[in-house]
Amino acid sequence: MELIDAHGHLGDEKFDDVIEVVKRAVEAGVKTIVCSAVNLLSSQMAIDFSKQYDCVYANVGFHPENVDEWNEKSASEIEKLAKHDKVLAIGEIGLDYHFRDDNKDLQKEVFEKQVEIANKLSKPIVVHTRDSMGDTIEVLKKHKVQNESLMHCFSGSLESAKILMKLGFSFSFGGLVTFKNAKNVQELVKELPMDRILLETDCPYMTPEPFRGQRNEPKNIVYIADAISRIKGISIEEVAKVTTENAKRVFKL
Repeated sequence: MELIDAHGHLGDEKFDDVIEVVKRAVEAGVKTIVCSAVNLLSSQMAIDFSKQYDCVYANVGFHPENVDEWNEKSASEIEKLAKHDKVLAIGEIGLDYHFRDDNKDLQKEVFEKQVEIANKLSKPIVVHTRDSMGDTIEVLKKHKVQNESLMHCFSGSLESAKILMKLGFSFSFGGLVTFKNAKNVQELVKELPMDRILLETDCPYMTPEPFRGQRNEPKNIVYIADAISRIKGISIEEVAKVTTENAKRVFKL
């Protein structure tokens, strides 16, 4: 059974044992780990991990919580890093008004510029949106992505999902689908077509049951696959097969 973790953060400070983390993931059947970035430093770290481990690929970009680090050189620096042969996408990028909404214009500007880089290089984007779905959709309608792309850790409405599918997006789901109180996300997964669903851990965050409260790792992707298999009423092997095919399609693997 082949599994792909479509979104994780091996460069996070909580990982001081990446060699062992990757080893455990491979032993659990994870064939590919896509390491996303949140700023310039983590973008370079993601690339470094991709050089070190055959199973690791990188995304590069600025998370909306890190837009204050963006400067006049950032776009060219991200574009340069994105040309590395193991960089799959520009991400994670997007909008997040949960902790800050006083810099909405800057968040939108940085988001839009990174979409432009992705289109210039013919790469997908990986989008983070939190308390900002309306503006996220508005930006994506105005600046259409030319390649199929990914909404990561998606928890929006089915109505929003339908709009985003028309804009060329698929959706990755993580530990949240295993939580007992996540009925809305579970219902969304039930309604979405399987060819638009990918698996992610968002490690070291969003640890699935039964390990909630512990540091998350790519090896835990199997618990997310199991949860989706029960929601969809299909085998875990089928979930693994289809979500792996979806990830390979979105990321052009």
